[in-house]
Amino acid sequence: MEGTELVAFNIIASVGTARSAYINAIDSAADGDFEAAEQSIKEGQEAFTMGHDAHAQLLTKTAQGEKVEMDLLLTHAEDQLMSAEAFGILAERFVKLYKSLNK
Repeated sequence: MEGTELVAFNIIASVGTARSAYINAIDSAADGDFEAAEQSIKEGQEAFTMGHDAHAQLLTKTAQGEKVEMDLLLTHAEDQLMSAEAFGILAERFVKLYKSLNK
């Protein structure tokens, strides 16, 4: 179980960083700093990819026939992963919207 816990914590940490970067991107775009917004989107995507890759480790284990026990920690990690993905999509759209409003 320690392996699954470690993966869950890696997911939570990575996607939490991603979500924060996406929020920073929206804030930067609202302030008209589109260069910083784009940089934050990029940082968010990189952090999200790390969390997604950690999640893929669990999927690979399952595909190989290993039992991956769902518990509250892993459920939380999955929830945070999905939340960060939604924030990323919205951040990209907000940055695009702020750019068009700034023209």
